[in-house]
Amino acid sequence: MGLWNPFEIARRLNRLGLVGIGRRNAEFVLMYNPRKFYPRVDDKLITKKLALAAGLPVPELYAVVREEHEIGELHEKLKDRESFVVKPAHGSGGDGILVISGRRGEKYRRANGSLMAREEFEHHLSNGLSGLFSLGGQPDHLLVEYCVQFDPIFERVSFKGVPDIRIIVFLGYPVMAMIRLPTRLSDGKANLHQGAIGVGIDLPSGITKRGVWGSEIIRDHPDTEHSIVGLSIPRWDELLHMAARCYELSGLGYIGVDFVLDKHKGPLILELNARPGLAIQMANANGLLPRLRKVQALEAAGRLSKDPAERVAFARANFATTG
Repeated sequence: MGLWNPFEIARRLNRLGLVGIGRRNAEFVLMYNPRKFYPRVDDKLITKKLALAAGLPVPELYAVVREEHEIGELHEKLKDRESFVVKPAHGSGGDGILVISGRRGEKYRRANGSLMAREEFEHHLSNGLSGLFSLGGQPDHLLVEYCVQFDPIFERVSFKGVPDIRIIVFLGYPVMAMIRLPTRLSDGKANLHQGAIGVGIDLPSGITKRGVWGSEIIRDHPDTEHSIVGLSIPRWDELLHMAARCYELSGLGYIGVDFVLDKHKGPLILELNARPGLAIQMANANGLLPRLRKVQALEAAGRLSKDPAERVAFARANFATTG
């Protein structure tokens, strides 16, 4: 059995400090995320309102579509908008997100360059309302919002899409970060399951270290062939402080905070996630567990800080990427 012995594999993963789904759910999601606060992160409209109330920046909201008859009215509302994004409020994994980057006559141009007829556009939105893209398949509402124009630093390491930055926050302390880069395979979406690249970010410095594309360790973008290593993420300190503040905003102890960097508006919060994925560990070649245990040690000692700036300082001092 040797190498494939499941107990031996578990021991090896444990030595690396990797957190698996079972441990994440049992020890962190269930223990630290009160169920009553899930709507704050599972509904993107509620998240947006909470962020605005806390003075945190989010993409501008153009419209909310709740009923079928509002789909037809949307064309008129958006007639002066060259670009916009449609998102299901309860969507997950990037499903159902429609990015419109321009127009040609009556048709909408998608981020991948293809044209979409009005009827096809309406059909997509109708599917979204019916719950095709939502968690649990329940009827949903749709957000129509500002289409982010990504920071020029990412032009050579992104394929026809907007990269996003995820920071895992535990009890208000940023513990790990990565940037997700769209590829041709992901159809311009920053979603790892659809083929985007996850690139680990050193928490103290905000500099990218290495990337993971599927199961492959990479240092160059497969489409642009430019290096994804050594990028300095703009306004990194600001991103860390915003992420830390999302602890109070959400009421949840273990969350993923997703950002985009707009070339005009700077950092914007895209969404929060109560069950952030674990591929971030592969992207960083570091396990989450040692970092989570350090924060738990502060909790046990009664030394958790209420000041986001102090929490960020602790994170930068303790959570450098090793290896």
